[in-house]
Amino acid sequence: MKTDRDLNYRLYIQRNYGFTRSPFERELNVYRSVRAGDIEAVKANFERIRKNFFAGKGTLSDDPVRNIMYHFVTSVAMVARFCIEGGLGHDAAYTLSDIYIQRADKLNNVEMIIDLFLEMQLDFAERMKTLKKDNVISLHVRKCIDYIYEHLHEELTLKLLADHVGLNSSYLSKLFSKETGMSIKSFIIKARVTTAENLLTDSEFSCLDISLALGFSSQSAFISVFRKVNGITPKKYRELHYLKVLEENKKKV
Repeated sequence: MKTDRDLNYRLYIQRNYGFTRSPFERELNVYRSVRAGDIEAVKANFERIRKNFFAGKGTLSDDPVRNIMYHFVTSVAMVARFCIEGGLGHDAAYTLSDIYIQRADKLNNVEMIIDLFLEMQLDFAERMKTLKKDNVISLHVRKCIDYIYEHLHEELTLKLLADHVGLNSSYLSKLFSKETGMSIKSFIIKARVTTAENLLTDSEFSCLDISLALGFSSQSAFISVFRKVNGITPKKYRELHYLKVLEENKKKV
């Protein structure tokens, strides 16, 4: 690998300086809150992060403004993809992403760009909240879907979901299939694979980290399911999509 030397050096420096990246699950929770349209959770997450904003974040540029700008571009890309996964229109999500990147591009102050993080997340979250209100899916199925997305890292069973929404397992299974067009098991697989696609495209988390964070029993199980859905391995998917998106984001900056 052409980057092995740089990677090993960076990892060595980070260990010596005691640098620890933010927990993977905590980062996912931020995106899940936006996708769920949970305004209060978005505000609470940001208030916690804002106190020490750069803790656990890598240095992407020696220039402070460019550094925060790169983090912003990565964040808005992830938020847009999570919201598309939650039902927001593809064109609307990406255009909104472009709008916020263009706004950030006009700023030359780190604190102002950090403030824009909250504005961006709340904008997306409010749209997701409105989308859910307009959705014809019943309350029980919506609660079931929300629970699935919020607990992708855990074992999810029909009985667990039925108990959560207060319905008989058999009835929930039929209701869910009728309203979504797929079984609960298929929906869970789709949700995990789609989230994995987002993370492979817009983050540098390893396949092992992703597989554990999304509730797969092992990395090999994750690879098997991903290949079955997409026809290629997660590694190949990242090779095909990651560099392309990275170049697109750099152009926007």
